Order: sequence, then structure tokens, then C-alpha cells
Amino acid sequence: MPRSATIHRATAETDITLSIDLDGCGAASVSTGVGFLDHMLCAFARHGLFDLTVSATGDTQVDDHHTVEDVGVVLGQAVRQALGDMRGIGRFSDVCIAMDEALVQAAIDISGRGAAYVDLPLPMQKVGTFDCELAEEFFIGFARDASLTLHVRELAGGNSHHIIEAAFKALGRALRFAVELDGRVTGVPSTKGSL
Repeated sequence: MPRSATIHRATAETDITLSIDLDGCGAASVSTGVGFLDHMLCAFARHGLFDLTVSATGDTQVDDHHTVEDVGVVLGQAVRQALGDMRGIGRFSDVCIAMDEALVQAAIDISGRGAAYVDLPLPMQKVGTFDCELAEEFFIGFARDASLTLHVRELAGGNSHHIIEAAFKALGRALRFAVELDGRVTGVPSTKGSL
């Protein structure tokens, strides 16, 4: 069974179409109108080995907040849909990603309980025109709508670009391992029998 999904979500603030294949090769085609977010999503897809296509327009004349948050929401919805009944997945994963002086850990539990716990002290408020606080908004929207528990923690760092990029790469790699199929897992990986 293919583990892929396409979601279209339109509001008064954003219009987003997103497709993901969890068993891809890391190919990405991303256009959100927020250049730094495009860069982060390409890194997420490449290191997660997800095929990802994103086309988004938003009220960036106001600021980038709605676009960044809503892309996180739609990505979460697509991952949740692509996972289907979740039989045979690893469920848990954690990785640390180094990028120069930055070291960021991401840990995932595909639990059915969507929440993000983000600890990313960032020395600068902006990377180019990107408001650094929006990275956390992305992770919150993604985790909530993917129905998974996500921890993202900065262990070291001095450059905001490096810290945020390491976080997106860590998310991609951790999600890759959590959604991978394991032939030794029978059914849903839970003692309760459901997620």
C-alpha cells in the first residue's frame, strides 16, 4: 500500500496544497512565498527521505506567521493520513543532528496525542526576513495535526540559522525512523492495541 497523501487547505489567510510520500527518496518541490521556510522544508524532506511537494500562498503582506503555521498544520495532516492504520511502524525515534556549532535533538512518539515541546533558545530574532519564533509555531502546528508527540531541544548553538536548520533536519530524520515499517512489528505498536 502506498503511504502517501495530498491535502488542500484554504482559509481567508492561506491556500496550501501539499503532497507527501513517506517512502520516497527525498525529492522536494517547495514554494511557500517564505524563502527560509522553503529551505527548511527541503532539508526536512531530504534527510527524512520523503518526497514532498508544497504550493502555498498566504497573507505575507501582513507577515509570514499564518503561512508558516498553516504549512506545519497541513504537513501534519498529510503525515497522519499517509500513515493510515499505522500497523508495523517503529513509532518511537530520537536523533541528534549537528550543524557546525549547533546540536539539536528531536524525539518522536507517534502516540495519537498531538503536542510539541520546543526548547530552542535562539540568539537572533530574525534569519534574513524570517522571524525565528515562527519555527516553534511550525513545530506546534505539525505535531498537533500529525497526532504525535514531538520534542525538539537545542543542546548547543550560537547561530540561529544553524539551530533552526538542525532542528528541521532532526525532525525529518526522526520522523523517517518513527514511520519506517519494521517486519518484526505485528499490528499497531501499542500494548493498548491502538494509537
